[in-house]
Amino acid sequence: MQLSRATRPSPPASDSTARPLLGPTWFAAVMGTGIVANAAATLPRTFPGLRTAATVVWAGAGVLLVVLVARYLRQRAIRSHAADPVTVQFLGAPPMGLLTVGAGALLLGKDMIGLDAAVSVDWVLWLTGTALGLVTACMVPYLMVTRHRFAPDAAFGGWLMPVVPPMVSAATGALLVPHAPAGQPRLALLLGCYAMLGLGLVATLLVLAMIYGRLVHHEAPTGTTVPTVWIGLGALAQSVTTLGALASAAPGVLPAPYARGAAVLALLGGIAVWGFAMLWLALATGLTVRTIRAGLPFAPTWWSFIFPVGACVTATGALATRTGSTPLDWATVVLYSALVLAWLVVAGRSLRHVTRHMRRPVRHAVD
Repeated sequence: MQLSRATRPSPPASDSTARPLLGPTWFAAVMGTGIVANAAATLPRTFPGLRTAATVVWAGAGVLLVVLVARYLRQRAIRSHAADPVTVQFLGAPPMGLLTVGAGALLLGKDMIGLDAAVSVDWVLWLTGTALGLVTACMVPYLMVTRHRFAPDAAFGGWLMPVVPPMVSAATGALLVPHAPAGQPRLALLLGCYAMLGLGLVATLLVLAMIYGRLVHHEAPTGTTVPTVWIGLGALAQSVTTLGALASAAPGVLPAPYARGAAVLALLGGIAVWGFAMLWLALATGLTVRTIRAGLPFAPTWWSFIFPVGACVTATGALATRTGSTPLDWATVVLYSALVLAWLVVAGRSLRHVTRHMRRPVRHAVD
């Protein structure tokens, strides 16, 4: 999928051999690394040493998050990134990085730092990530409507990045429901998570319709934009994961009939959306294989492969646990194996890319 003339950033005026500014796209590395760890903690089947390895990966994601946040804030490039019609879409990645690492603190980090510290870390990261995610979910569409102009073939998977964070907040917020004060605060948290699920899911379906229309009516995607097609899989799978997480948190918070309804919705609604996600998985796989044959150069967008597959793992695992389905159990394991392999490949290429660019002087441009 070639970005249209209306959506391409202007070429930098400085020397092309200089090191570019850090773009928000790189926070997808935190998302991807974090989901590799978190998905391991939610697998319906366990394996020796897996939790320990996942905890180490989670710690690595936390360190990477700190490094990226420090460097990104130091360069003071948010205004220029918001003015760019392509880069602005990826401002949804930093809040999702915060949310992913925060969830990992409860799922895995408590083994290292203790439950009380893990809960505190998660609250801080969840509140910060949720606030930033709601800002991007509102601000980016507003900028797209009022300031940016797009050609008919401009829609691409990156348009999902600003609207998905509220769904991630809803799923990770469900983990905090038992740790919220009982009564109205706990109810408000659960209902707020359901509201954020609705915000993200409806917006996702609207954007997916635009992306599908672009795929059908214009040239097939090519080059480094192809990995962003996978973001559609991540958005759909994230909604399934969120339904399951909220249904698990509902008993004792919602009245009994509604708690049971949440469980029904998590299963029947979840399996229906999961089926659509499998269709998108097949489409994204076909387009990726086609592009690899023609040559797929490395770019930060390669991280678009990772979090969506990780969300697919957690979604399939949630359905497997809720239904007791053996085929879904093994599908989860297969998907997780593919996730780890893809993460190793993308992480290796990213390290090579970063090492090469760190040798260059800094210039004022967007990576």
